[in-house]
Amino acid sequence: MTKSSLKVGFIGAGQMALAMARSFVDRGGIAAEAIVASDPYPEALERFKKTIPGCETTEDNQAVIDESDVIILAVKPQMMGEVAKSISDIPAGCLLISIAAGITLPKLTSIFPTSRIVRVMPNTPCLVGMAACGYSATDDTAPEDIERTQQLLESAGVAVKVPEKLLDAVTGLSGSGPAYIYMLIEAMSDAGVREGLPRTVATQLAAQTVKGAAEMVLSTGEHPGSLKDKVTSPAGTTIAGVHVLEKAGFRGAMIDAISAAAARSRELGLD
Repeated sequence: MTKSSLKVGFIGAGQMALAMARSFVDRGGIAAEAIVASDPYPEALERFKKTIPGCETTEDNQAVIDESDVIILAVKPQMMGEVAKSISDIPAGCLLISIAAGITLPKLTSIFPTSRIVRVMPNTPCLVGMAACGYSATDDTAPEDIERTQQLLESAGVAVKVPEKLLDAVTGLSGSGPAYIYMLIEAMSDAGVREGLPRTVATQLAAQTVKGAAEMVLSTGEHPGSLKDKVTSPAGTTIAGVHVLEKAGFRGAMIDAISAAAARSRELGLD
């Protein structure tokens, strides 16, 4: 892999920042020495440096700005104002990428004096190169900045550019979605244990089933309903299980969960 000369900084060294940095280094051609992260908590910086050997860490947000071509704003939405106070100057050539849920592009441009801003909603599977990210940019964001964002995010998985008004939906679907899938895998594993399977076997089979089914959707391009129908033979085992899920409101509960998460994302943007 050809190493890029790009320098990437993270303001905030939490789990999502760590996952993104790991993907950039492992699959994005960014050298660990070109990564710098800041955080007010020493334990977060210690964990970041341990996971990304060779990177630089600091408690000084301005130092990250001064040393980086691209800045990932990886802080909680309610902390964005405090972060802005810790930054005195943003170089004209610096691209800001915010992953804070709910903070809109207009609000970001009012907080940070630059027009080079992209808003991203990633998810934690970027740690294993399987992220599903959505992103939006201001009208003034240069095409090369959008291309750079796309390339960075694709090193972590799939990246899709959408109108900003749809980013709350992305947050509810793929941003929060891994938690729903982990709950599904756990429930499937519990069912396997109930039926007599050892826990390790049940969890492995459940996780691989979810992974395999997802790959079938992506690789075949078929509608999920069509793939489901191919598994449900007449009077068979699968349709019996599908009937129970339908009676329990499985689909409706999932739709409601995603809509609730999207609504919360919109609320955060109004805080």
